[in-house]
Amino acid sequence: MFTHTDIGAFDPVVTTNTLRGSALVKTYPGAEATPALDGVDLTVTSGESVAIMGPSGSGKTTLLHVLAGVLAPTSGQVVWRGRDLAAMGDAGRTRLRRTDFGFVFQSGHLLPELPAVENAALPLMLSGVSRREATRRAEALLAPLGLSGLSARRPGELSGGQAQRVAIARALVCEPGVVFADEPTGALDQGTSAEVLEQLVTRCRAVGASLVVVTHDENVASWCERTVRLRDGRIVSDARTTR
Repeated sequence: MFTHTDIGAFDPVVTTNTLRGSALVKTYPGAEATPALDGVDLTVTSGESVAIMGPSGSGKTTLLHVLAGVLAPTSGQVVWRGRDLAAMGDAGRTRLRRTDFGFVFQSGHLLPELPAVENAALPLMLSGVSRREATRRAEALLAPLGLSGLSARRPGELSGGQAQRVAIARALVCEPGVVFADEPTGALDQGTSAEVLEQLVTRCRAVGASLVVVTHDENVASWCERTVRLRDGRIVSDARTTR
């Protein structure tokens, strides 16, 4: 069981699979003087699961997007496996999001015209892997997620929980170092949410991927080893999670 630890107690060992954000500031053009991120320092170590929480407008989704290289910080630095994301350029960061980073969104963002197995295989096919090999690898992920026999179904033929499990398979198919999940159960009922979260955490742990989850839900955060709370673009607490 995890025990609470106060802020400042973390001294994570930097590994090749460490994601580190340093002095992150993000200000949107035309926005008010208060930045969305205001000097955030956050390190996610290899295989760690971290929940990012905070009220609406606290900067939690902005932080996820900056850590994932979707948004560039106004100032500060994000380093993954010893490499500065800013130095990679747009093409390099796009490639990184197909290989090293996986994503699970609130609504799944599955392509409605593709069957489940091709939705799950899409990152591999976009990276140049043959359709046959990509779907073979995707099928191997769908079965442990409880989707055996459903690989030919399109998103409209799946329940909300099943669609989110396809999204988890898609996030993991490239064997990423980090999976980013933005309100992954926000559109699901409580029972289905628990099932999806268990699968998400279990499968990330099985492949050794770190997990960064943005959520407003304490129940969701409780599945992670660590909870980081933001307010007004700043970290106000960083503690181990008690389950």
